[in-house]
Amino acid sequence: MLKDNINDLISFMVVARERSFTRAAAQLGVSQSALSHAMRNLESRLDVRLLTRTTRNVAPTEAGEKLYQRLSPHLQEIAQEIAALRDSRERPAGNIRLTAGEHAMNTIIWPRIKPFMQQYPDIHIEVTVDNGLTDIVDERFDAGIRLGEQVARDMIAVRIGPDMRMAVVGSPDYLASHGVPQTPHDLQQHRCINMRLPTKGGLYAWEFEHDGEPLRVRVEGQLTLNCLPQRIEAAEAGLGLAYVPEDTIAEGVAAGRLQHVLADWCVPFAGYYLYYPSRRQHTTAFALLVETLRY
Repeated sequence: MLKDNINDLISFMVVARERSFTRAAAQLGVSQSALSHAMRNLESRLDVRLLTRTTRNVAPTEAGEKLYQRLSPHLQEIAQEIAALRDSRERPAGNIRLTAGEHAMNTIIWPRIKPFMQQYPDIHIEVTVDNGLTDIVDERFDAGIRLGEQVARDMIAVRIGPDMRMAVVGSPDYLASHGVPQTPHDLQQHRCINMRLPTKGGLYAWEFEHDGEPLRVRVEGQLTLNCLPQRIEAAEAGLGLAYVPEDTIAEGVAAGRLQHVLADWCVPFAGYYLYYPSRRQHTTAFALLVETLRY
């Protein structure tokens, strides 16, 4: 019975994960019709319906979801053991999937993985740049990169960067025309360049602290941008004040294109951490990457 079902069970896991015969068939290297036929045979042998099919998509039934949840950790363990066997070779190998925000990718991840990949040509890395708070377990990433305060307590967290500060900046011409804000409350009288949070869909409230007291200010302006370089460029163009990581505007301030305001209200905070589930056994390739990124 097991011999008859094992390949079909693996195929079922891919279909349940992808919620699509098209994507699952592409990953498995079979035709959609062959995959659909295999799933019907599996359901017939087990005498239980595992998948609900419509003209547009496919989803596990209640029984299918239970089977998926029970099999998933065991198949992951098998995959990890096979990967561990591969790691016994002289040259570490494997695939690593990461998710990181734009700033972390540009300032920390990318500068360090370039020489890493040259050193380990058999290690393949996929990085998805996403400023949202991605669920790395549901999305099947090996690890994610977030600010320290955003890492869940049940994760292993490895510090990969120094403390950070945010900065409020504007062009000299803008500040000459509109005045220099003295407190964060003054920002409500200014044009500010907003950023929309991808996770919750709302506009990001600028965060400050003074004498140990936190303060969040919702600002308004003509422009909303999620891309960090364009927010800095917009501030340099005099379109308003921007709230960005301090390290990203050092050159603009030194060159006189930007002026830093409200510095006393922008205090240091924990920088970036790489995080991953504590229960997951990782490969040698992943361990090498962690040590490369470790601060």
